[in-house]
Amino acid sequence: MTHVAHSRVIPSLPRIAISMGDPAGVGPELCCHMAADPVLNAHSQITVYGDPALLQRVAEHCQIPLPSRIHAITTPIAAHTITPGVVSSAAGTMAIASLDAAIDACLGGQEDALVTAPIHKGAVHAAGFRHPGHTEYLAQRCGKAKVAMALTGPSLTVALATVHRSLASVAQALTAQELISVGNLLHQALRMRLRRPPRLACVALNPHAGENGLFGDEEVRIIRPALAHLRAAGIDISDPLSPDSAFTPKLRKLYDGHLCCYHDQGLIPFKMLHFHDGVNWTLGLPIIRTSPDHGTAFDIAWRGTVDQRSMRAAVSLATQLTSD
Repeated sequence: MTHVAHSRVIPSLPRIAISMGDPAGVGPELCCHMAADPVLNAHSQITVYGDPALLQRVAEHCQIPLPSRIHAITTPIAAHTITPGVVSSAAGTMAIASLDAAIDACLGGQEDALVTAPIHKGAVHAAGFRHPGHTEYLAQRCGKAKVAMALTGPSLTVALATVHRSLASVAQALTAQELISVGNLLHQALRMRLRRPPRLACVALNPHAGENGLFGDEEVRIIRPALAHLRAAGIDISDPLSPDSAFTPKLRKLYDGHLCCYHDQGLIPFKMLHFHDGVNWTLGLPIIRTSPDHGTAFDIAWRGTVDQRSMRAAVSLATQLTSD
C-alpha cells in the first residue's frame, strides 16, 4: 500500500521509484533529500519505497522533510532496532524488501524508472541475498541473461565487459561474445540517450594494446574479432586503445563511450573524473535503472552531511531516459 499519498498525482511527469537501500546507511537520508528537491520534483514524480517509521526516524534525526509519497514495505523488522552505521541482517532484510517492492512496481507499470540507493553486500548476504550486487539481482528479477554495468558522468561513460571478479581471472573470463554483447548494449543505450549514433572506444586489455602479441595475445585472439563483428553490425568503434592513453582529455573528446575489459580499468579513470556526480546505469534491462556511484557510507550515516550530487544525477538521468 502507499503511505502518506495525499499529494496530487501528475500523470504527465515520469514516475520515479527510489528504493531505500540499506537503512543503516545514507540511503534513507538521500531518499528524503531527493523527494524534497524542488528541481527534481518539477520534472518527476518521486515515490520512496521503504519503511515509513525508519524514514521518519532518519528525517527527524537529519532535520529534513519526510517524503510525501512513501510506498510502505512490510517486514518483520522494527525500525527502532536499526542502528546507523552497523551491518546487520535486519537492515539487509529491509533493503531487500524495499528493492523488491520497487522492482515489482516498475515491472507492473506503476513506475517508469528505478533509482536504487546503496545496499551493503554484507548485510543483504546475511539476510539471504545470494547475488554479487544490484546488477545481477535485477537481471534475474527481470528475466534478462545479458545486462551490462555502465557508469556515466558529464565527460565520460564506461561499460564493463567483466565486472566483479579478481584481476587474475579477467583474461580467462574475457570473451569475444561478452565484448560483443556489452558493445551492443552500450551502443543502443547511448544512441537512445544522445539521439544519434555514438562513437565508441575500445580499451585494450594489455599494455600498449599487446604490441601484436608481445605483451599478450588477447587483443589478437579475442578483442579484434569482437570489434570486427560490431563494425559489421554498423557500430562505430575504435581499434583497441592502449589503456594508458585511452582516457586522456584529447581522446575522451573523440568518443561518447568506452568499452572496458575489466572493473578497475573503467572505474579508476571514471571516479577520478566523476567521484561526486557519477551514475551507475544498468544496460539491457526492460526497465530503466540508475543508482549513485557510491556505497552506504556508514561512517557518515544519519548525520545530515551526505553529498547528494551522485544521487541527484541518478534521479535526473532516470527522468531523462524515461522522457526519451
